[in-house]
Amino acid sequence: MSDNVNTRDLVLLMLIEINEKKQYSHLVERDVLGKYQYLSKQERAFITRLTEGTIEHLIELDYIIDSFSKTKVKKMKPLIRNLLRMSVYQIKYMDAIPDSAVCNEAVKLAKKHKFGQLSGFVNGVLRNIARNISVMDMPEDLSIKYSMPQWIVDKWTKDYGSDKTEEILKGFMETKPISIRTNLSKTTPAELKAKLISEGVTVGELPLDYAFVISGFDYLEALDSFNSGLFYVQDVSSMMVAEWADVKKDNYVIDVCAAPGGKSTHMAELLGCTGMVEARDLTEYKVGLIEDNIQRHSLTNMKAVCMDATVYDKESVDKADVLICDLPCSGLGVLGKKPDIRYKMSEEQQSELVALQRQILETVHTYVKPGGTLIYSTCTINVNENENNVSWILEKYPEFELIEQRQLYPGEISNDGFFLAKLGRRSNQ
Repeated sequence: MSDNVNTRDLVLLMLIEINEKKQYSHLVERDVLGKYQYLSKQERAFITRLTEGTIEHLIELDYIIDSFSKTKVKKMKPLIRNLLRMSVYQIKYMDAIPDSAVCNEAVKLAKKHKFGQLSGFVNGVLRNIARNISVMDMPEDLSIKYSMPQWIVDKWTKDYGSDKTEEILKGFMETKPISIRTNLSKTTPAELKAKLISEGVTVGELPLDYAFVISGFDYLEALDSFNSGLFYVQDVSSMMVAEWADVKKDNYVIDVCAAPGGKSTHMAELLGCTGMVEARDLTEYKVGLIEDNIQRHSLTNMKAVCMDATVYDKESVDKADVLICDLPCSGLGVLGKKPDIRYKMSEEQQSELVALQRQILETVHTYVKPGGTLIYSTCTINVNENENNVSWILEKYPEFELIEQRQLYPGEISNDGFFLAKLGRRSNQ
């Protein structure tokens, strides 16, 4: 461990931010790992695994703790319940760490944070769990087994059946590879692969010839290839948006909810320095993220615009050869990479998102030229946000016809869960 940095303490404070203060895990993790980037690769990997693993298995961990503690998790002090959760995760899933070390470190952390009076409770619960967890009968209930809120399990079981639901849940538990897309305006896939290998990166192939999975590196910002804008980190499913859009030379593309700009930069590259991609988003902050990517990728046929997608823009009518509507959604397709979303989303919020999606679609559908293409996509697995929204478009706006739609499930092509629909506007409308 590096001098004066207790990695378990960092994880504990991160878990409090995420679980108690409802901050997003990927943002908390990014900030902490950025601040402590001087730590060794091994230490940062420990922080990442323990934080993400504890969140990913939260419902299961709470079930285990409640089975051995008279005081139930929900009644515990926030620091104590998160300390127990991360400790039980180490006992159950990190075999290289002795149980005695886990218990001792937990006691030290309780005392450090002025909970010395509860250190005996922490020690007793953890040692009892450590002695008995290997013979504990865990329920086969999918919610506990895969730490998924019951309402999501029920919804997916109703829509997809129990076998498919368990397949989806298993997919989220698999290792999440980092996939990247070659910046075709700066280099070729072969040149990028050679460059990455020269930087000590392990490179794997993907079905798209310009995309790779990468591993074995320390962190992205240490790679010259990343800093030079030779590639973009993007899930394979997200790359499919540009694939399906099938942009042509000199096309005008409007992306109405574009930040941070992955899909937009992809299409600008595929246009080969022709046409224009207008990447819009709601706030100056999000527009700034898009502008950063435009600059890093040296794109001259793309611009960022601050615009509210729910507000009608008369100047955009019949302007887009391709309209990208990758809309705000419940995010239940990316639980493998952002596991805390499952605990923050609710059925009520999901219904509100469907209403927002339809409001945006109602506002922007006229931006598509006759003969043009509308791509509707989400990073979720939910019939109401996906297939039902497409049916709604087709019923309300008969000038559109469905060309293709597909629900991608996690792990099919090293991807997140994702939904895509390609609609064409009839030329005579």
